[in-house]
Amino acid sequence: MNGHMGKILRVNLTSRQISTINTADYEEWYGGHGIGSAIAFDLIDDWTIDGFDPGNVVTFMTSPLSGTIAPSASGRTEVQGIGVQAYPIAWFTRSNFGGRFSGMLKYAGWDGVVVEGAADSPVWVDIRNDEVQIRDASGLWGMTTWEAQEEIWRQVGADNVKDWRQIGSGRDSGRTTQRPAVVAIGPAGENLSRTACLLHDAGAGGGQGGFGAVLGSKNLKAISVLGTGSVQIGDPSALLDARIWAKNNYAMDLDNLTDGWTQLDFSDPVSAGYFGQGPLAPKVGRPSGCLGCISACRQRYETGQGNESICVEAVFYIGYDIMRHGQPTAANNIAADLLNQYGINAYEARTMLPWLIGLNAMGVLGPGMEIDTDLPFDQLGSAEFADVYLRAIAFREGKLGDDLAEGGARCAERWGRLDEDLASGLLDYAYWGLPNHGYDPRAELEWGYGSILGDRDINEHGFNPLFWRPTGDIAAGIEPYYSAELVATIYAEKMIPYEGDPLMVDYSTENMYSDHWAKTVAWQRHYTRFWKQSILYCDWRWPNFYNPYAPDDRGITVEGEPKFLNAVTGGNLSFAEGMELGRKIWNLDNAIWTLQGRHRDMVHFPEYIYTVPYPAGMSGPSYYLPGRENGNWTYIDVAGRVMDKAKFDEWKTKFYTLEGWDTSTGWPTRSTLEGLGLNKVADKLEANGKLGAS
Repeated sequence: MNGHMGKILRVNLTSRQISTINTADYEEWYGGHGIGSAIAFDLIDDWTIDGFDPGNVVTFMTSPLSGTIAPSASGRTEVQGIGVQAYPIAWFTRSNFGGRFSGMLKYAGWDGVVVEGAADSPVWVDIRNDEVQIRDASGLWGMTTWEAQEEIWRQVGADNVKDWRQIGSGRDSGRTTQRPAVVAIGPAGENLSRTACLLHDAGAGGGQGGFGAVLGSKNLKAISVLGTGSVQIGDPSALLDARIWAKNNYAMDLDNLTDGWTQLDFSDPVSAGYFGQGPLAPKVGRPSGCLGCISACRQRYETGQGNESICVEAVFYIGYDIMRHGQPTAANNIAADLLNQYGINAYEARTMLPWLIGLNAMGVLGPGMEIDTDLPFDQLGSAEFADVYLRAIAFREGKLGDDLAEGGARCAERWGRLDEDLASGLLDYAYWGLPNHGYDPRAELEWGYGSILGDRDINEHGFNPLFWRPTGDIAAGIEPYYSAELVATIYAEKMIPYEGDPLMVDYSTENMYSDHWAKTVAWQRHYTRFWKQSILYCDWRWPNFYNPYAPDDRGITVEGEPKFLNAVTGGNLSFAEGMELGRKIWNLDNAIWTLQGRHRDMVHFPEYIYTVPYPAGMSGPSYYLPGRENGNWTYIDVAGRVMDKAKFDEWKTKFYTLEGWDTSTGWPTRSTLEGLGLNKVADKLEANGKLGAS
């Protein structure tokens, strides 16, 4: 297949052996998540092992679009393996990071990297085109993620970007001025903190799953790749034509700006910027983007602090500086840098902190209290407090640090507070012992349902514009640009193969346990498993449902995704066929979770989701979403509602029925799996007594 390099690097750290896997053996999955799940299924025999077990396999996968000019699809890398972060079972899970790693991996001639076993001493993997070495990392161990990358650049002879470097001497050799693309772990990973992330360049992080700790348990400090090759394109003219078509029909028109809604996609203006400018806050110097980006959502500041951070890592500490100083300060940006250098999951750091503050206010946690700690709450909002807090997590400093490094759920369990603090909502961990992203299951149903039915907080933003713009407009006293009915109609048109059902985006309380929402969740699980996580379109730019610069306000999704993919591969895959491949990948993942011990009785939210009214708060006291009231479409304020536990349990039956799974267990059935060509998966489930009844 064009777009593939033809081989996947296989590294066994235990035996120090390097080999290859033929990409053609897994080409039916196309790339990314699909290939990662398929390889893991083949290589991991016992799915009951812990993520720290040397038998765990970690995959770093690209897609046919990686390293090409496909818009916002060139620079993302999909990471998979048995995680260590979720609770009570650390599921087979995924993470994803941007930057330039996947493109460079392709330029070096590889479609992915598979890591097995565990080294007996610290190592790093050095990839330079076809030349691969497992190298000693004893000198790198103890370094931050940034320090390790800079040292690897020096060892590769790439510390000066002005110098040309010769890579190899054979037919595929070449010259480059590029530095290697490096993904590394920091002290959090080395100390096996379950909150540890992967970090590439200054701020491209693979956060969820605790993969920093998984690599730490394997004594793997970093993977470095430097390539001088190129990607074979099936139809270069078609790819260029597709870019021109997208620009002419879906990109922002700088000569004719509209006040209409923009989605995080082709019509989005540069979104770099500090969340809450103030006289003491660093000023944005210029934006930055991942390889092949069409928007550049990362920011670079005049001070150099907080560079390359975006979203949660950029704002996990924001607000505390305002409480302390009355305005934003540099402390937030400094905290973001520390978080990235130590290699810590931003969601855990963000969500555990208000929990600790709450316990301190209750007289439970603090000097001489029930949970005795000297965490300096009197310095909260300063950079100094952020460093003390983050160092505790990364280095397991003291009893508090050792507990926090287990993540909020396990920490609360150690303290005997898990049930109590989940029931009250003080510990805002909505799914599988993982922090709530902020798009709460009591509000954004697709986010909540998709997360609890899967392995992690899904972190998929395709439906979020349905909240952000109307909520902001209504709060400002502005009539929303698009009516709720029009938005529902546009979304429904594009949700193939369930198209034509606007009730799939009716967020009213009366509709939230309906068959319509079973279809919505299935659509999103299938779309994201293939188009976002296997083909690796950027989550912030795809899907593009509505677009004020597009014909009839209809965005690029449905036509755009396969257009770029087919231009690269030379194939003829339809959007619907991609959705069916997403269903196949989703079924494979669910089979793996079943082997790990998943049962429908486990699939429930913590108690506070059912008993504590949703307080909103992400953008103020209100949270508006499209829905129907008295048969008419409008924007409904969903703040203040709870989920109904019994009705959600009934809804699961609707979802399992739609997916073709056993409704009594939630397990995939032989008929469904074999209908997707997953015969050996059905055999594995049956051999383990886990096959659902048809």
